[in-house]
Order: sequence, then structure tokens, then C-alpha cells
Amino acid sequence: MLQVLSSAWALLLGVCLLMVGNGLQGTMLGVRGDLEGFSSFEMSLVMAAYFVGFLGGSRLAPEMIRRVGHVRVFAALASFISAVMILYPILPNTVAWGLGRIIIGFCFSGVYVTAESWLNNAADNTNRGKALSLYMIVQMLGIITAQGLIQVGDPAGYEAFIIASILVSISFGPILLSISPTPAFDTTKPMTLKELMKISPLGCVGMFLLGGVFSAQFGMSAVYGAAAGMSLTQLSIFIATFYVGATVLQYPLGWISDRMDRRVLILFVAALGGGGAVLGFVLGADFKMLLVAAFFIGGLSNPLYSLLIAYTNDYLDHDDMAAASGGLVFINGLGAIAGPLITGWLMGDAVFGPPGFFVFIAALMFVMAAYAAYRSTQRASVPVEETGSFTVMTPTATPVAVEFAQEYAIETELEEQETAGEEN
Repeated sequence: MLQVLSSAWALLLGVCLLMVGNGLQGTMLGVRGDLEGFSSFEMSLVMAAYFVGFLGGSRLAPEMIRRVGHVRVFAALASFISAVMILYPILPNTVAWGLGRIIIGFCFSGVYVTAESWLNNAADNTNRGKALSLYMIVQMLGIITAQGLIQVGDPAGYEAFIIASILVSISFGPILLSISPTPAFDTTKPMTLKELMKISPLGCVGMFLLGGVFSAQFGMSAVYGAAAGMSLTQLSIFIATFYVGATVLQYPLGWISDRMDRRVLILFVAALGGGGAVLGFVLGADFKMLLVAAFFIGGLSNPLYSLLIAYTNDYLDHDDMAAASGGLVFINGLGAIAGPLITGWLMGDAVFGPPGFFVFIAALMFVMAAYAAYRSTQRASVPVEETGSFTVMTPTATPVAVEFAQEYAIETELEEQETAGEEN
């Protein structure tokens, strides 16, 4: 771990600051939108725009990097991110915010692609797993830290947006000045979605549904909190609890997944996550119960991302895992675009009101659990001793990070096979 920190501390620090800036601007928009009188559905359009940009960026950023290099892409995208964050409070209307969110999503996706390729280049077979784990932990810590900063300044003013812009600008300093040389960049051509669906229907359907769940958490939790009348302190604690749960439960669930039928685990994790959402819907008037609901929703939905990737890999040859990563991320991105739109409609006064936030999450989680139960009847499970290793991932990951994780999973599995062969 110390070796990874010594070689990649600048990159990890930069990523942490990026996540603080990104998490801060997302939460502040939800709060500011309520102050501006925007409806839940109008805010859902704004929040969905981020995932439109993110999906486009994950597809186009690799070509940009190949054409002009990592450093130029970093610098250009950083400029756009900082500019848009400052423009939010100056142009308080949904059209401007929606366009800004598309740009922000595109730029952050490109930044993540660049950072993840740099991290992959800095890691080797001996520390690849630790590097990936640190990267994911840093991302979670950045989002959690961001929630503590929303109380800086008046939400009707400019301070929080300026702080977010400054953090993003500063984040590129240690990355660009401390890391060299820039890595060669190449990505695998994605497997077609038709082929991927044929190989793992549960993996594809689960990733689509999970995209909606995650985008509701990341994009609409602040909108829900503002609509429900939370104070800024309550709102920051509520949103942070989603990611505290994800950080705490990710590794225990990963350990369990390597020791049992992953379809059964997906079924139970999704069902429990849906139960957490029902708890929030029924007992949401009690803030303590809201925190319990947020902990279990975040703690169970985020590990499902890694779990679905690991499950899909169980039915793939080693040579196909990297190719499948792009398809899985794309499917998740499609679900993420739809998530805020449906959530915003459900949160309208004519439907469920603010508790519609939990209705949407519960519905998706229960559908995933039901589909996992159905798929368990369609073919035999892969024996536990033949499954690949679980690797921690977060739904903010781009195809580069997923390929990075695939490499580590393959290396780990091959080492285990060699060890078992030597013992025999």
C-alpha cells in the first residue's frame, strides 16, 4: 500500500479533489434549484444531462487522448469544468444548467479516463489490486467530504460554486506536475451489446437497472432532501450516508461473493436494497430512519456494480473480459440517463411527491432481485472454485477503470490456478 501511495499520491490526491468538486456542485444544484423554484421534474432534466455528457465523454475521450495526448486533454477539460461551475449561479435557469451539466459530465468522464489510464500505467502485477482499491476509496472519500462543504456560505450565493471550481482547478496541479511520463493509451474495441446480452442477460439487465439506481442517488438525493425540507446539515449527512454505506459494505460483500453462487447473492443484495428504500418511503418522516435507509441503499447498490461485473466475467473467456467492459459501462450509462427523469416524475406532486425518490429505487432493486431469481432457473451456476475474483469498482468508473479491474481479476485467477497446480 505504501508503495502505491509513494508512486501515485499526486494522482490520488488530484482525483480526491476532483470528486470533492464534482460532489459539491451536484449537491449544491439540488439545493439551489429548490431556492430558485424549479420543480422536481425540471431538476430531473438537469441532473439527467450530466449522465448524457458522461456517457458521451466515455466514448469520445479515448480518441481525444490518442490525438492530442493526456496533458492537453486534462488542461482543456479542466478549463471547461471550472468555467461551468462558476456560471451556474450566474445563469439560474434549467436550460443553461442542463447544457452546463452535459459539458460537466463530458469533461469529468474524459478526466476520469485520463486519470485511470495513468493509474493503470503506474501499477504493476504486485500492486495492481491495491492501486485500484485506493482509487475507489479516494473517490468515495471525495464525495463524502464534499457534503461537509455545502454549509460553507449561503446556498443562495456564489461561495460554494466558487469553492468547487477552485478545487477542480487545484486538482490538476499535482497530477500534471508530479507524474511522468504520460502512458501510452489504447482501449479494446467493445463487444457488441447483442453478444454481451447473449452471454450474460442478468449482467446486462442488472447493469441497466443499477444505472437508474445510482443516478437517482448521485443526481436526485439533493433534490429529494431540498423538497423534503431538510436543513443544509441534514442534507449533507443524508447524502454522505449513501457513500459511507458503500465504503463500509463493499469489501465484506466482495469477500462473500467469492465464496457462493453470485446470482443468489445478487438476488439477496438487491432485495435488501429494495427493503432499505421501502424503509425510507414508509418512515421517511424520521430523519434517523432516513439515514438507516440511505446507508443500506448506498451500501448495497454500489457493491452490486462490482458484483454484476464479476458475475458477467464468470461466463467470459479471459480474452473477452476487457472487450465486455465497454459494453457493460455503456448499458449502465443508458440506465443512468433514464434514472433522474423517472425519479423526477415520481417526485411530482401529482404522483408520490418527494417520497417518489424511494419508490423508484425500491422498484428497480426488486425488479433486479426478481430477474436474478428467474435467471437462476435458466442455467446451472458456475462452480465457486471456477469463478473469478471480485474486484471493487464504483459506478463512476469509465471503461478504462473496468478494464483495469479485469486485468487484475485475470492476474489473480491465473496466480491462484498456478498455486493450486503446484500444490497438486
